[in-house]
Amino acid sequence: MTQSHAGWKLENSYSQLPSLFFTPIDPNPVPTPEFVLFNEALADSLGLSSDALHSDEGAAIFAGNKVPEGSLPIAQAYAGHQFGNLTMLGDGRALLIGEQITPSNERFDIQLKGSGRTPFSRGGDGRAALGPMLREYVISEAMHALGIPTTRSLAVVKTGEDIIRETLLPGAVMTRVASSHLRFGTFQYAAGVEEGKELKALADYAIERHYPEIKEDENRYRSLLAKVIEKHASLIAKWQQVGFIHGVMNTDNMSICGETIDYGPCAFMDSYDPATVFSSIDAQGRYAYGNQPKIGGWNLARFAETLLPLLHEDQKKAVEIAQAEIEAYGRIYHEKWLSNMRGKLGLFRAEDGDEKLIEELLGLMKDHKSDFTNTFRMLTDGVKEEEGLFAAPEFKQWETKWQERLSSQSGSLEEAKKQMQQHNPVVIPRNHKVEEALEAAVRYDDYTVLTNLLEVLSRPYDYSTSKTSAYCIPPDPSNGRYRTFCGT
Repeated sequence: MTQSHAGWKLENSYSQLPSLFFTPIDPNPVPTPEFVLFNEALADSLGLSSDALHSDEGAAIFAGNKVPEGSLPIAQAYAGHQFGNLTMLGDGRALLIGEQITPSNERFDIQLKGSGRTPFSRGGDGRAALGPMLREYVISEAMHALGIPTTRSLAVVKTGEDIIRETLLPGAVMTRVASSHLRFGTFQYAAGVEEGKELKALADYAIERHYPEIKEDENRYRSLLAKVIEKHASLIAKWQQVGFIHGVMNTDNMSICGETIDYGPCAFMDSYDPATVFSSIDAQGRYAYGNQPKIGGWNLARFAETLLPLLHEDQKKAVEIAQAEIEAYGRIYHEKWLSNMRGKLGLFRAEDGDEKLIEELLGLMKDHKSDFTNTFRMLTDGVKEEEGLFAAPEFKQWETKWQERLSSQSGSLEEAKKQMQQHNPVVIPRNHKVEEALEAAVRYDDYTVLTNLLEVLSRPYDYSTSKTSAYCIPPDPSNGRYRTFCGT
């Protein structure tokens, strides 16, 4: 397979940074690589040949047995506040094989996840189990279809070897595509180097790669901070809009380009409750659904701290600059959240009473343990249950106020409904449906349940089909409390 035939057009700009940011290393070969999922649409958008790569030789590349032409594989170094504690980290089971330049001249990292040990493995085996890799594929592609900035999944390849977790599990490598893997934690790593030139090199690289429009700003590092704050205010507001819970918002899991990254113990909320936590390792609820906006601000403050030496030579003035930008986060997030929620209720223009109207509905949903996604879907299509929330007298009072608010708008009710359809998904990756698909694939080597799920999730805002009905049903309460795990 030639580079021109497969479509590889790799560059390695990250490798031009100071050597402390990465370690060159070859992938660890696996016994018998075999495709289980390949994202042809994503491959095509990257300028890659699906026909050439969806082959034994392609499987060998995506498993790490071969490297494509132009590749200089590296493991990236970074740090991170993990549940509030700063730790030196790095790619313990992942390799960046290069940056694909697309036909539209965009640049995307191509990373192998589960490719084996690196100098940052910290005693781990560097491998990944099939189930968590399939899970990331499903959730990240669902997020993309929902219109939420995210890393994406190009392929999942079984390795032909078992790995040891609590039991023996089939191994796999997932190929992740990202605008970059520059993390808040990458800057925290650079800030720990005394000389300081490494931090400047990293910041300049980030600006050149992601925010070239600010290169000539009077204080481009302040502009960088402002850009990253705006991106994450928007991102987290979108998470809240669909009930997504990241589960592990450590600073090493936050990307400076504003993409959702590192789908470990993530999940989507069923019954509305701001205290909802799924992650088995989040015993205190630090990363609960209702805490995500606040934690976003906390993480951004940690990012701002790394930039202090670049913001101003006078530390006091640097702190003042950082604080001014961080203080804007809450306002920006609130504006974006409120705009999203207006969209979910079909409200075109802003009015003073909107937030109260929204909060009243959310309070009723919490009291009645109402399903988050289905409640807004039913409000959108007008087909409501005759029980639970919708049967409550206090809901009917709220609905009267909402209808009055809709009727007072210049736009028609039909236009309001169209807006609601664009903000309220019919389907999300229901946790029990995802687990059902993973069990069929991992335990029985049956991928039909998974591919059917992926097909439904690719059209989350399609109100015209009845095929999604089975995917809209919440889990049976007898299933108990759902728990997710990071997969490492």
